[in-house]
Amino acid sequence: MDTRPAVTADVPLVKAVTDAAYHHYIDRIGIVPAPMKADHAADVAAGRVFVIGEPVLGVIVLVPREDHLFLESVAVHPDARGSGLGRALLRLAETRARELGLPEIRLYTNALMWENQNLYARYGYEITERRVDGPYDRIHYRKPLRPEAVAARGIPLREI
Repeated sequence: MDTRPAVTADVPLVKAVTDAAYHHYIDRIGIVPAPMKADHAADVAAGRVFVIGEPVLGVIVLVPREDHLFLESVAVHPDARGSGLGRALLRLAETRARELGLPEIRLYTNALMWENQNLYARYGYEITERRVDGPYDRIHYRKPLRPEAVAARGIPLREI
């Protein structure tokens, strides 16, 4: 399946997929996960949201920063788990970072979302720190992209 930038009409589906993907964590972590409280309409309007599936079954929110691409959220509807959509969305993040000439991807996940921790480790993300941010106990990750892979896109590299 192809990914595409989300459009305004996708906002209800972005919210529905995000809520479905994160809802089961509420009891475990004792608080509503941050992606469920995001301003999805603002993120879509800013061009940060990409979707996969017809109807939408997966969502990723990517925020370019000066020295990295921040992966704010990735969500796959529970009905589509195990279908490869999450893997496709993570590949999109790498592609997007390379297109922007950014040398790495950063993200964080709640310390009690151990499924995510296993997933990120499997896809080459390394832990950089664990930090409490308000009510959230987060594990921060980064995935450096090979300089030659970024440079191969013909985009000037920022300092690595």
